[in-house]
Amino acid sequence: MSRDYIVHNDESEVGDIVWWKESVVYQIYPSSFKDSDGDGYGDLQGIYEKLDYLENLGVDVIWLCPIYDSPGHDNGYDIRDYYGILRKYGTMEDFDRLLAEAHKRGLKIMMDLVLNHTSDEHAWFAESRSSKMNPKRDYYIWRSGKNGQVPNNWESYFGGSVWKHDPETNEYYLHLYSEQQPDLNWNNAQMAEEMYEMVHWWLEKGVDGFRFDAVAHIAKAEGLPSAHNPHNLPVVPAYQLFSNLEQVHSILKKLNNMILKPYGPMTVGETSGLGPEQALAYVGTDRDELNMVFQFEHMFIDAKSSGIGKWNYKEWKLTDLKEIMSRWQTVLHGRGWNANYMGNHDQPRPVSRFGDDGKYRVRSAQMLATWMLTLEGTPYIYQGEEIGMTNVAFPDIEQYRDIETKNYYNHYIGQGKSKHEVMQAIWLKSRDNARTPMQWDETEHAGFTQGQPWIQVNDNYLEINVADAESDPQSILHYYRKLIALRKQHKVLIYGAYELLLPDDPDIYAYTRTLEDEQMLVILNFRGHEPEMHWPEGWTSEHAKLIISNVSRRYSTDEGAIQFQPYEARVYRKQR
Repeated sequence: MSRDYIVHNDESEVGDIVWWKESVVYQIYPSSFKDSDGDGYGDLQGIYEKLDYLENLGVDVIWLCPIYDSPGHDNGYDIRDYYGILRKYGTMEDFDRLLAEAHKRGLKIMMDLVLNHTSDEHAWFAESRSSKMNPKRDYYIWRSGKNGQVPNNWESYFGGSVWKHDPETNEYYLHLYSEQQPDLNWNNAQMAEEMYEMVHWWLEKGVDGFRFDAVAHIAKAEGLPSAHNPHNLPVVPAYQLFSNLEQVHSILKKLNNMILKPYGPMTVGETSGLGPEQALAYVGTDRDELNMVFQFEHMFIDAKSSGIGKWNYKEWKLTDLKEIMSRWQTVLHGRGWNANYMGNHDQPRPVSRFGDDGKYRVRSAQMLATWMLTLEGTPYIYQGEEIGMTNVAFPDIEQYRDIETKNYYNHYIGQGKSKHEVMQAIWLKSRDNARTPMQWDETEHAGFTQGQPWIQVNDNYLEINVADAESDPQSILHYYRKLIALRKQHKVLIYGAYELLLPDDPDIYAYTRTLEDEQMLVILNFRGHEPEMHWPEGWTSEHAKLIISNVSRRYSTDEGAIQFQPYEARVYRKQR
């Protein structure tokens, strides 16, 4: 690289860092977490005010969704200035204060960084689109049309073509996401150099890690060929031509070895479209790329296809979920590391998706928490999961803010689908399910803001909020605290080998975790009825010590089988 990067500590000082393996991460969507100034948007001061809450929860890392300067077409994932803070969130001084106060409490800060694209209002793009001869023209991906049509047939993640015609130079630029998010050209060495320098700048500031958004797409197939299109459709999914290509690994390896490694930050990549075997190319201990990746296989378990097909719902099966999660647990064991999550800012609320957000909301949310915090890998908790926040069902599309949701609605209404049918899909899968404001108490707007919130609060905030959860010792919140403490107490829940039991059982998800002479047995009833199971080989009621459960009364049958209540969770430790 052309410049020298000065670092504070060398590799010998960093040593064999495993703090991120033993951490629990709490994801914050800043716009919806806590508003301190009444403008209706959450902000950095609001997060600062809730640091004690996060410390008491027991988490170790705060992952901040993008807080950079942005026009907000995709809620901050369209970055206008990588070195600036969006004014509605505060100032760089506010961020520095938050970082310092978090560190005083033993909390680390992980930034959400978009390497694949910028905003179309970024200064680079303004120059790039101004002239074909501009020095920054090649910072982005431009092509001429073909026979009056777009350069190829790739479909955008938000629907339609990935190409947008720009009349200024009569060419098209590529955008895998919205047209306000032009993709960067990582083949341009100068652009890459500027991105590396920017990452180094944030590390120098003291941030503790990065979640790299859409990082699997930063390399595109040479020549940008059209995808196979047997039905001659206008656009088709072309993930194999812009996802997880070999050049991604060379870019990440360079980024890690030259910039990241001396600081020992936590790194996680958003990498759709791969299984655990392919994930090892990113997270293998011999790869020098990322600490972990977010996999998406379990996120498409209730969809007829991946990508834009997520809107086409299908009933999911527990056996499929067990098969997916077990492959990730076993393939990566000893060779890489998992990032475990049930939901995030892009997904429906877990209790509405995998549990029961009605009669058994509390118990099913506790069961799901037991699952996440007893798997091998770093657990991620998305804001509101710890109190069992649910999906929202706004009756009108005008109440939604998500660009993907609006694009889906307009496209399928335009194709003649009924409003009811389209809204049903939105109620299940819209990203805004996770983006309604955090529900702090029973006051107006759930204590999130003194003003008018940028998106409406879920109407159920009177029954579901932090204040009520704090006052109830049997709440989801208190159960999360116990689980997090339990995970920190028992290394077997962090490093232990995973073994699936009862792979074909349609109701019960059971597995063991084993580390040296310590073993845990986790049993989860994913259903609203009362199934039974027998003790697995090597376990008996006399030698099993129950260390946590989400029910107070437990049952066994006359035949010695264990009978489970709806959505019951149990974790046993074998007595030696």
